Amino acid sequence: MLLDMAIKRPFEQEKNWPRDEKGEAVKPALLAHLSDSNIEAGIMTNMLRAYGIPVFLSYPNDGEFGKLIMGFSGSGVDICVPETMLDEARNLISADIEEEQQ
Repeated sequence: MLLDMAIKRPFEQEKNWPRDEKGEAVKPALLAHLSDSNIEAGIMTNMLRAYGIPVFLSYPNDGEFGKLIMGFSGSGVDICVPETMLDEARNLISADIEEEQQ
């Protein structure tokens, strides 16, 4: 059991990550690469999760080490979503916000 947890890819541990017809985790797709601004990445991931789209953050190169030691990744952060939800996620982050006229 412990060995199974060590072998799993990180996105498979996201509790809402969708599964295909074989029961395997859907592959992640790159939605955006951001400089590691916690505010920008946080806003985007929280918005996607609010709309039911699971998010996996990946820090390329040695980014995870930089994030651990310095608190930020010098190489930025990749925001990944399930490939089956990529179009929906793109539509959400590119939508123009219109204020309602009362």
